[in-house]
Amino acid sequence: MKGALFGAAISALEKDGWKVARVTGSGKSSVRRITRGKDSKVVSIRTTQDRSIAFPRIEGDKSWRTLDEVDAVVAASVDDKENPQCANIHLLPGDEMRDRFNRTYQARLKAGHTIPIGRGVWLSLYADESTNPVHHVGAGAGNKYPPFAKVPLDAAALISAESEVDEEESKADEGLTIAEAKRRLGITFGVDPSSIKIIVEG
Repeated sequence: MKGALFGAAISALEKDGWKVARVTGSGKSSVRRITRGKDSKVVSIRTTQDRSIAFPRIEGDKSWRTLDEVDAVVAASVDDKENPQCANIHLLPGDEMRDRFNRTYQARLKAGHTIPIGRGVWLSLYADESTNPVHHVGAGAGNKYPPFAKVPLDAAALISAESEVDEEESKADEGLTIAEAKRRLGITFGVDPSSIKIIVEG
């Protein structure tokens, strides 16, 4: 699915008139330069099956890895978590996404959340922004900037595109921490993660 979503993003950009190319020396497989006429942007392509995207803080907690290096974020999200049919492709301004991630990060720290450096901070594309629950601070970029393309996932699966993922995305798939499991359950059931109790039996 991740490869299909990544391919859908590349295809949608090209159909929208953008020339898509790797950024030499970036070292990040999700980063591309997109060019259309005189308009040129460095973007990070993020894929998501739970309709949230993530970026991690760098060592020293001074900035965001990848997010602070791009002009925009291309988010490729399933249209429905339970029965995905299409990939929604969004082009999100980099400055606004940095502001959204900064606000949600500070709000979570203020609420007492522990966020390990290097672990992705997840932010919902489609939840309405609110201060309660705290992880909805900064949410909703996908609502403000509707998809410029919707790509059927059966077609996307046939698109030839390299689907490597950056370090921060692969870390997000290395199993769940208790905090991340609570976050995802909170999104699913519409409750604050702090109200969820998880019991693990060996």
